[in-house]
Amino acid sequence: MNKKLIAEFLGTFWLVFGGCGSAVLAASFPDLNIGLLGVSLAFGLTVLTMAYAVGHISGGHFNPAVSIGLWVAGKFNAAELPGYIIAQLVGAVAAAGVLYLIATGSPNFDTTGAFASNGYGDNSPGKYTMISAFLIEAVMTFFFLIIILGATSEKAPAGFAPIAIGLALTLIHLVTIPVTRTSVNPARSFGQAVIHGGWALGQLWLFWVAPIVGAAIAGVVHKALKN
Repeated sequence: MNKKLIAEFLGTFWLVFGGCGSAVLAASFPDLNIGLLGVSLAFGLTVLTMAYAVGHISGGHFNPAVSIGLWVAGKFNAAELPGYIIAQLVGAVAAAGVLYLIATGSPNFDTTGAFASNGYGDNSPGKYTMISAFLIEAVMTFFFLIIILGATSEKAPAGFAPIAIGLALTLIHLVTIPVTRTSVNPARSFGQAVIHGGWALGQLWLFWVAPIVGAAIAGVVHKALKN
């Protein structure tokens, strides 16, 4: 169990550090031009690489909504949920903290910026409403879990699941960054909100509730499809 929790810590750390780091550090330089596509690829690549690196140890969740969705689908033991979620949250906060220390080493860093935090309303890149944010987070997490559950099925081609999951997360970011800066992962949102504070903490509830609702529905649908 300790090895599983370390794997989940490392995987979640890499997801937040690599994904949010691309937004906070690289995307802040227009001449680099990584833009929305670059940030989306960064998030997808973090999951793909760590799924291959430590997925065989812990299953490669790196996301409380994924753990809960797998539990609802009957693919994960409820007794392991608390430990997994704690490891994921600690990994996310650690990554956000290290990223903040690096970012503040530049005199050009804007301490009043969003710091890749998820938000809605005035804190949404496109000023999307709370309802829009909730819907897109729930729907995208639903499909993310459907893809994860299908790609990791014993009937799916072996060894390709991380590729499908990484590409799915890339696609999700391409669609949702303008709306919420993309969560579909309560740990990813939690880490940035804890370090950023302010409105990010006030709006954090949505980025727990919507992904978990979407993931739970996906677990139920997956069980129904199997039967």
